[in-house]
Parts: sequence; C-alpha cells; structure tokens
Amino acid sequence: MIQGNFICLRPVKQADLSLLEAWQNDVEIQSEYNAFGLKRFDNQERAFAEHGFLSDQLSTLMIVTRSGEAVGTMSFHQVHYGPNSGSLAYNIGLNIVPTHRGKGYGTEAQRLLADYLLRTYPIARVEASTDVTNLPEQRSLEKAGFRREGVLRSAQWRSGAWHDMALYSKVRGE
Repeated sequence: MIQGNFICLRPVKQADLSLLEAWQNDVEIQSEYNAFGLKRFDNQERAFAEHGFLSDQLSTLMIVTRSGEAVGTMSFHQVHYGPNSGSLAYNIGLNIVPTHRGKGYGTEAQRLLADYLLRTYPIARVEASTDVTNLPEQRSLEKAGFRREGVLRSAQWRSGAWHDMALYSKVRGE
C-alpha cells in the first residue's frame, strides 16, 4: 500500500471487482476523456485471477481515502524508448469518480505513484498524457510535479474523432 496524506493506493482486491465492473461502462464515471467504448468485464475477471491487475502490460491500483472509501483508479504500464532496458519508462493514467473530483485526490495519487515508480524501478522517467482540453487534469499533473513537454498531435482516437494530447513527465532527480 502506498500511503499519502488523504488517500492511499493499493492493489485491487477480489471484493473490488463488482465496483470496477460498475464503473467500467458508466459514462459519467469514465467522462468524455476516457470514453473508449463499451468493454466486456469477463476479461477483467480472468486478468485478476491471473495476476491481480499487476503486470508489465497494465497494472491497476485502487485509490481509497484514509477511511477506506474507493474514489478511483490509477493505472501504469511500461513504455519503451529504445530496445534496451535502460530506455524503459512508465506511463500512468487516472480516473476519479465524479463526486470526488476537485478534492485533490488525483493530484496526490499521481504524485504518490510517480514517486513510488521512480523509487522502486530502475527508470528515469514517469509520464502521463491528457487531452489538450482537459485543463483540470493538466493543473493536477503540474501540482503533482510533472512538467509539460509538448503536444502529441492526433494521438488518440476517442468518441469518433482524433484528439491532441498534452504530454507531461516527471524525471528522476526533479
């Protein structure tokens, strides 16, 4: 468990699966920025049984308040900038339930996960991207210590259109 002042990040538990299933296709929870179409949950149950949502391909953690209330998820996966292991980085993603947005939980979760990944793995970089119109998430990343690097043009297909993404990173030593 990764603990912060207001929230903690913890691995997904079996008891969380029904909540994650309810969140997965809820348009309000996914928001316009995570609207990638309907998803089947049976694959998620198999993935949980195989590796508990902790793998190199994609890992998911629950964001919970200090009182234990689940308020969202953080995900992370490896990205490669060259063929050697020294060119490895992690990309992180965030989703907060609408009733808990604007409380600073996302900022703290992103800071906690980036710091954890940089402390735990032999990497120099953690990155995140968000839609160029998602100003609250851009502010959240900046408050969490990420720096804006630029714009990835037409990088994401979502809701029937291509979207530009703002790219942010936090590197070891910053």
